[in-house]
Amino acid sequence: MGHVCTKLAVVMGLAVAAAGPALAQLAAPPVTTDALYGGKLLATGGVSQLEGAGGGGLTPWALISGYGTDNQIGGNAHFTHIKSQDFHLNTYGAAMGLYDRFEFSVARQEFDTENVGAALGLGRGFTITQDVIGVKVKIAGDAVLDQDRLLPQFAIGAQYKHNNRGALLRTLGAGGNDGVDFYVSATKLLLAESLLLNGTLRFTKANQTGILGFTGDYKPMLEGSAAVLLNRHWVLGAEYRMKTNRIAAVAREDDWYDAFVAWFPNKHISVTVAYVRLGNVVIRDNQNAAYLSLQVGF
Repeated sequence: MGHVCTKLAVVMGLAVAAAGPALAQLAAPPVTTDALYGGKLLATGGVSQLEGAGGGGLTPWALISGYGTDNQIGGNAHFTHIKSQDFHLNTYGAAMGLYDRFEFSVARQEFDTENVGAALGLGRGFTITQDVIGVKVKIAGDAVLDQDRLLPQFAIGAQYKHNNRGALLRTLGAGGNDGVDFYVSATKLLLAESLLLNGTLRFTKANQTGILGFTGDYKPMLEGSAAVLLNRHWVLGAEYRMKTNRIAAVAREDDWYDAFVAWFPNKHISVTVAYVRLGNVVIRDNQNAAYLSLQVGF
């Protein structure tokens, strides 16, 4: 536990330091009853990303989780189930947005190898668990208010990941069982066109987002999202996430793609369904997955 706390302190320290002048200008008001009711536009808190951050399903956005404005707080909890032909992944967690500036998130991922675990001699249903602690800081721009400017909203973030199968990962030559991803995201919301565009640059050592450990030095990975706001309650979009593919001799990685639809009946509930192309996962090729995520919050 001490090791995890030390890592988290480093992650949070780096994120806060990088925010610089933005943090110096922040004067957080006292938390009142009014601060518990979010005032942002519907859907602009995003959904819960695979590792717990606010954004799309595969990649974080620069938007802050929840519906709190600059004098409010907001938050959510989520459960996500992803099922391919040979594996399934459950992830659940929570995120809190403070004054539309800071985001803190926690998530647990449980990767079930199903029959592949038996084929590898690990036992049917062998499960790898990963815990993720994240922090995000908005550093410039406002995706909603800056409609007369080309400048997107920018945020920096970090995700500390701890995998519970260190001995197995070392046997596979995957390196360590914990690591930190760093990323910068830029999100532009074009209300007149009902269009959201996002780009994320991630620096990572993770294999399969950390499910298969962490190898080598940091490598830059591109991620992107595009979404059309069909109306106030429905969003249709697609995402891309580049993968490191560092242990190809043992478990090749392919880049990920998805197409998703999200329903926001109100500010307290969202439901996301998606079709995800995962490619090779462990020793199975052509893994295509169904994705279902439920988020509740304020």
